[in-house]
Amino acid sequence: MVGILGIYLFDRRWNAYNFGVFGLMALQHRGQETTGLELLGGQRKKLEGKGLVDQVLTPGLGEGNVCLGGVSPDPAEEREAQPLRLSSAVSASIDGRILAVDGYRWSSALSYEENLRRAFAAKGGQGSLEGMKEFFRGCRGGFSYIAANERSEMIAGRGPLGVKPLVLGKMGFDGGIVASESCVMDIIGERVPISPAENIEPGEVRVFTEMSAHSEVLVKPRRRAFCSFEYVYLARPDSYINDVPVYRVRKNIGRKLAEEGRVDADVVIGVPETAIPFAMAYSNETGIPVEKGFELTGRRIRSAMKPNQMERLKGVQLKLNVISEAVKGKRVVLIDDSVVRGNTLANIVYLMKEKGAKEIHVRIGSPHIISHCPFGVEVPPEDELIGKHLAEKKIAEVVGADSFRYLSLDGFAETVGIGKGDLCMGCFNCRYPEV
Repeated sequence: MVGILGIYLFDRRWNAYNFGVFGLMALQHRGQETTGLELLGGQRKKLEGKGLVDQVLTPGLGEGNVCLGGVSPDPAEEREAQPLRLSSAVSASIDGRILAVDGYRWSSALSYEENLRRAFAAKGGQGSLEGMKEFFRGCRGGFSYIAANERSEMIAGRGPLGVKPLVLGKMGFDGGIVASESCVMDIIGERVPISPAENIEPGEVRVFTEMSAHSEVLVKPRRRAFCSFEYVYLARPDSYINDVPVYRVRKNIGRKLAEEGRVDADVVIGVPETAIPFAMAYSNETGIPVEKGFELTGRRIRSAMKPNQMERLKGVQLKLNVISEAVKGKRVVLIDDSVVRGNTLANIVYLMKEKGAKEIHVRIGSPHIISHCPFGVEVPPEDELIGKHLAEKKIAEVVGADSFRYLSLDGFAETVGIGKGDLCMGCFNCRYPEV
């Protein structure tokens, strides 16, 4: 998972740097290990490093009226910080995964980034606007992208499947903003009462030059396959993904959990931060009071994205301290967004029982994760996925809960409301769209 950002200010007297910093801060939840930002239009400069945005990018480090940026987790394999240099003339921020490029033989002996560079060279390696469009026209996979050349021309688009989101916003008449999520527009763009951004469609590309901005259909899509995990976990609740408000989906998930997995209990508690709307809606539907069950220590850490198991467990203990008064002597409905290996959930259940919880009934706001994602979501190998190997009753025993239940596949599709055929649910059912 990566958060990508592009800002194009038409007047060279503008400096995009500070807007880029604030925009990446709005996307920090999509990657907390690596930050990168490249400025064009003045002296071309790339700033990158390990750490959060405010640790890597400080005020006054660069100037330029065009910027590309990205935040990403730090997977087991060493990866370059976004944006990537495709050639000496072209840089690109890419969310998701390009799996193949027409006319190029992918090599397993090379890194992902080196394959992209060689593929770009094989397609002509042009730094022109048409050269950039031609390269992305030939890419296959589940991805969105923002690319710019040294002449300060920028393009932004989505692969024909539309797996990864991309939205367009504006800064009055002075510039355009492209980002993974619409929440960026709330922070640095023009505020709009209903939806703060325009959805970029699968196969579409937006082109920015000093004199104009326009849309083109780069590839005609055969079908749509929007990433399901965006609605469950990845996106911020104040964002719109594919024109659908994420907060509405998460409330629908809570109501559907109450419909499918109602249980007698004294209190409902959501695991911060993603599952809080699930818990509130579950409470409203069942009449069981909702409580704040955890207190945050330090920065917000997305523990599912930490590189190794020890860091994930320590991340949970740093992030979530159980409030004993909320759980002591009570039957608890504990709601979380997903369960991957089960170790983190087991740790949470243990901490709550240690604080005196009488019963813990776990409800998960997504179907069981049973497959590794080829499109860039950080899902572990299948032999590590607890939902792949164990039934719900056995998972309850393993994590120490009194009961355990996932959201059903059909129930989840209903909560999103855009049609089951338009969702990629491969991590839940092992059926991925053809690229």
